[in-house]
Amino acid sequence: MRQYSADLTPPWKKPKPVPEVPAEPGLVVEEPGTGFCGAVIRCEAGTVTLEDRFGKLRVFPLEPRGFLLEGRVVTLVRPTSSAPVRPTRTASGSVAVPGAWARVARAGRIYVEGRHDAELVEKVWGDDLRIEGVVVEYLEGVDDLPSIVAEFAPGPDARLGVLVDHLVPGTKEWRIAQQVTSDHALVVGHPYIDIWEAVKPSSLGIAAWPRVPHGQDWKTGVCKALGWPSENTGAVWQAILKRVNSYKDLEPELLGRVEELIDFVTA
Repeated sequence: MRQYSADLTPPWKKPKPVPEVPAEPGLVVEEPGTGFCGAVIRCEAGTVTLEDRFGKLRVFPLEPRGFLLEGRVVTLVRPTSSAPVRPTRTASGSVAVPGAWARVARAGRIYVEGRHDAELVEKVWGDDLRIEGVVVEYLEGVDDLPSIVAEFAPGPDARLGVLVDHLVPGTKEWRIAQQVTSDHALVVGHPYIDIWEAVKPSSLGIAAWPRVPHGQDWKTGVCKALGWPSENTGAVWQAILKRVNSYKDLEPELLGRVEELIDFVTA
């Protein structure tokens, strides 16, 4: 008896095979679904990260027939190189030092207001901080900052840097900062009500951070305005954090302040 293939699709309807192209760093491709065009930055299991000419990063799945190369449909695959491709820059934009050991922790510290602040600083500046031996700890607000600074007792060999949310002249945070600032303790801040707002809206696919009426919880108000689940702001923050790939996803008002604190503590 003759044996027939289970695939009864006529030959003229079958998709033509497309070439498989290694996703080598620097290769410029386009993702047709979004029109995003950029150079390959890294290729990991199942995903590829592209950077466009404006420095914006996007992560896409490695799907068959998923990209255009010089106008032709291709399937990107992981490079077969035996040596892994190492990034040349850290997430903060500093020169990467592959294989560097973490330095023994300094006596100096950087304090931030909350867990979300600490997680964001770790994601973007973590490599730099480990090389410099700087530990980041978080506070539960700034009301107790004077007593915390007094207990820490900053000095020439143990400098203290503090990052404060919504540090605007005339506010409670501003007055507290004035109390504790000294030659060995530096308090700086950004103008945002919450660290969420320091993430660029464009990195999250939104036009802008919504305005929340005075007296309403800011995170809850933001989630409701954007249609995000407001009953679990911690989960929403983790989703936001995943969209932060480097310093390019953060506002300059935060970048400058964190760099200032690192320089101060390591001086």
